Amino acid sequence: QRLVFKATTDSAGAPVQLHLNVFEPVGHKKTDKTPVFVFFYGGGWNSGNPNVLSEHCAYFASRGIVAIAPEYRVKNREGTTPFECVADGKSAIRYVRAHAAELGIDPNRLVAAGTSAGGHVAASAAIIPGLDEKGEDLKVSSVPNALVLYNPVVDTSPEGFGNKRLQDRWREISPLQHVHANQAQTIIFHGDADKTVPLANVVAFEKAMKAAGNRCELVVFPGVGHGFVPKFATPTAQDALRQTDKFLASLGYLQGEPTL
Repeated sequence: QRLVFKATTDSAGAPVQLHLNVFEPVGHKKTDKTPVFVFFYGGGWNSGNPNVLSEHCAYFASRGIVAIAPEYRVKNREGTTPFECVADGKSAIRYVRAHAAELGIDPNRLVAAGTSAGGHVAASAAIIPGLDEKGEDLKVSSVPNALVLYNPVVDTSPEGFGNKRLQDRWREISPLQHVHANQAQTIIFHGDADKTVPLANVVAFEKAMKAAGNRCELVVFPGVGHGFVPKFATPTAQDALRQTDKFLASLGYLQGEPTL
């Protein structure tokens, strides 16, 4: 199922429609009120496509929850900045919550997940106030109830990713600098051979989250580089998805053992 969740524009003012790819469990009914897994693709805020996450979303749907892969604007396609990526991510979460009845989901059991820049979008929605689309109904929260991050951008400081592009605005959009108490329960997966997003960034983020009293688990894959999740059939992706499944079960969002 493909739904339009936002009508917006590219950097030249041309109209853009953003879609959600929605994956439902077999026999899903509007009254089921299942948890929902909202999964943002990566691509350095430059590129990317929700279709790369179709197998992943289909897996979570097979486990009994609704899984959704949203589009968001990116530089190579719409000429936009990371700020629009985050605004679109927040819009997607708000849309899912506002349309919970039609989607058959529980708006209070919403997981935001993302790989690489998509992890930044998910983490920013969870942690950073503001950065909202103008005119949006801010009474509908864009803060997820749980967070699953795969090699995420969590630090845009000079020690992190994307600093040259963001320049003096980097702090506004750096999740690490905004961590506070009462954050969504979080799990992070990262490779220790990641040359794009340093492991030290997520270690600092985990430490900051725990210091603020939040649940934050970090799983490190030895010898693994950046971008291990999109290739669904690879051992590392399968391992990460199995552990994601168990994390969601620990929240009561899934029942039984992983089926991968």
